[in-house]
Amino acid sequence: MNDITSFADWQQQAAEQEALLLFVKADHCSVCDGLYPQVAELEDRYSFPFAAANVSAVPEMAGQLSLFSAPVVLLFSKGREFARFARFVPMESLKKRLDELEGMVCG
Repeated sequence: MNDITSFADWQQQAAEQEALLLFVKADHCSVCDGLYPQVAELEDRYSFPFAAANVSAVPEMAGQLSLFSAPVVLLFSKGREFARFARFVPMESLKKRLDELEGMVCG
């Protein structure tokens, strides 16, 4: 996963990619630490990039993306939010939405 280190970095990546997954985590978040490797493992299956941001390091991300908890997994298509999963992420639902997004990108 690409690390997002600033909100400007995020805006650039979002603008350059047709599709993108953003994993948002926070410091001292055990749910984030448990979910991150499960989501990262999926990256090789899809043609679009995965990115990760830590809202403890880039707090502007939380305000700009209306994030109220962590972790949050956001899917974007052509710069617009396509799907959002927050706190407890059902992996099967995430995979289904990733497959839909892949179909939109490749189809």
